[in-house]
Amino acid sequence: MIRASATAYAVVSMFAGVTLALAGCAYSFTGASVAPHLKNVAIPLVDDQSGFGEPGLREKLTEELVHLFIADNSLEVADRGNADSMLEGAILSISDAPAVVTQGEQVTRRRITVNARFAFQDMKFRKKMWEKIFSQWGDYDSGGGLSQRQAGLQEALKKISEDVLLETVSGW
Repeated sequence: MIRASATAYAVVSMFAGVTLALAGCAYSFTGASVAPHLKNVAIPLVDDQSGFGEPGLREKLTEELVHLFIADNSLEVADRGNADSMLEGAILSISDAPAVVTQGEQVTRRRITVNARFAFQDMKFRKKMWEKIFSQWGDYDSGGGLSQRQAGLQEALKKISEDVLLETVSGW
């Protein structure tokens, strides 16, 4: 009985030690699948094919992408003429629909969904690395006015930008 308890204690202690050791490790996938010859990326202004009529939408998504790529530091952001790679994108559609409907059919939250297509190209070897459609959303309070709607849209754009960055630098 004592031996079983000591063995169980040793196993639990070892598991706890391994868990704590792993919890302290910071692992990053940054650059996991970026080809070694690619050092920078051009990110031209994203096209807006959505017909949603949101002023500055192209600029907002492009700026979010540039900001994330700079922060990630896997690929340096460069101008088109000097870039090893290029990330081109287009906003395909945007919908704004009820997300939460309460009793009496009262809409309390709305959801903006953004669909965008991006392609990542290796400019040195003239090869398309990937092309994909991304879809993300942002919720906002329906009674909050235009500023709340903008916050929901910005959340969707940020999520798409994060997905595009991860697809580009890690290929997951």
